[in-house]
Amino acid sequence: MTDGCALCGRRGVRTTRHHLIPRRTHRLKRIRRRFERADRLGRILHICRPCHSHIHAVLGEKELAEVYNTREALLSHPEIADFVAWIRDKPAGFRPRIRRPKR
Repeated sequence: MTDGCALCGRRGVRTTRHHLIPRRTHRLKRIRRRFERADRLGRILHICRPCHSHIHAVLGEKELAEVYNTREALLSHPEIADFVAWIRDKPAGFRPRIRRPKR
């Protein structure tokens, strides 16, 4: 998909599907009680690879599922917001170095 990143807004970049409620957490009882199946499966953002990698480098899957499960919530996280503001004006082919994902 190339419409643009739903977080940083850059155009002309390839995007990936980011599950706002990570699939690995769908089996957890507290996630099942909190979100309907359609909601768990349907909360998706199309974002560029650098934004996607940064999200997973900063936040763990349980934290994503329980706290940062909307676009607005992600943008309220200081490290995510700073990264998005920084990368917003970079060209489409720009690939920053991202630290290892948090598990």
